[in-house]
Amino acid sequence: MSGARPRWRAWGLALRRYLTFFLTMAFLITCCMTLFISQLQTTLGFAFTQQQLSRAARLTFGNVLLLSLLCTVVDEVRRRFLVDRPVRQIVQAARRITRGDFSVRIPPLGILGEDGFDVIANSFNTLAQELAGMETLRTDFIANVSHELKTPLAVLQNYGTLLQQPALPEQTRLEYARAVTAASRRLASLVTNNLKLNKLENQQIYPAAATYDLGEQLCACLLGFEEAWEAKDLEVETDLQDGVFVHTDSELLSLVWNNLFSNAIKFTAPGGRIGLTLRAWGADAVVEVSDTGCGISPEVGRHIFEKFYQGDTSHATQGNGLGLALVRRVVDIVGGSITVHSEVGRGSRFTVTLRRETDEEADRTQPPSA
Repeated sequence: MSGARPRWRAWGLALRRYLTFFLTMAFLITCCMTLFISQLQTTLGFAFTQQQLSRAARLTFGNVLLLSLLCTVVDEVRRRFLVDRPVRQIVQAARRITRGDFSVRIPPLGILGEDGFDVIANSFNTLAQELAGMETLRTDFIANVSHELKTPLAVLQNYGTLLQQPALPEQTRLEYARAVTAASRRLASLVTNNLKLNKLENQQIYPAAATYDLGEQLCACLLGFEEAWEAKDLEVETDLQDGVFVHTDSELLSLVWNNLFSNAIKFTAPGGRIGLTLRAWGADAVVEVSDTGCGISPEVGRHIFEKFYQGDTSHATQGNGLGLALVRRVVDIVGGSITVHSEVGRGSRFTVTLRRETDEEADRTQPPSA
């Protein structure tokens, strides 16, 4: 009842406005018609009795009023079907969106042509689709983060409990401590990569470009993994062309090389081989990081740069599924490109292409000498 009262009140107010408007219009038109007939009588000598004038005035007033009421009814029907109904559909769909139902769609209304409500409906459907995609990403992100956090936390909890045993042999205690350290590092890596990736996606990190020798950076990053490849007895082959300069953010780009080198070593079996090449190709600098590891299937390769995506072979080795997503985002920011070619059981090759700094460009970017 409380909802019906405002509706009837609105109807009464609208009816009163309509009646006031059309009665006024009917009165004015009747007056004008009466004056017109009187003018005809005076000018042309037509003889009209008072009764005829009164009858003509009443007919004019009644016809104008009837026609006005008819137009009002037609306009009300038109408004209900052409305006109120689509507006009501849009409002109901918007309310479902606010309740978290992103599957709602507004069907084509076919009202007022291509520039009418269909434009609003199409824009609304596009917005709902984008919100649904964002909600899916958010849900997957929470699920994946929870899954990735659960494993190292379980390791920390289990080995922490075992380390509390007083009669634990010293050698076993050291093994458990190493397991706790490894789980802590994995947890820290997950958090660090996630924070970096979020900052990059939210454009909170701005590249600080400078010109430098790309070969020197690659050597420095690769040597940081010397202990890791020696522990697995891996053969490392390098072919770096001298004098290849790039003008970009060296700190950001080091994230790319560190992740690619780490993956190459991680997924290559002991005794395998990893390779690093750098060459100038036209206006580009091309870096290839290859390995003789387990490789990835074409299906996995299509999603390898997505956050938290890990193929079946990835689960055999601990990882958090953020490294290659971080790599892809950094390469995009610095204006480069990255591709992967891989065969299951034969290894993978990642190719990063960057814009090379020529000698003339390098001279322009160098600060003037004092």
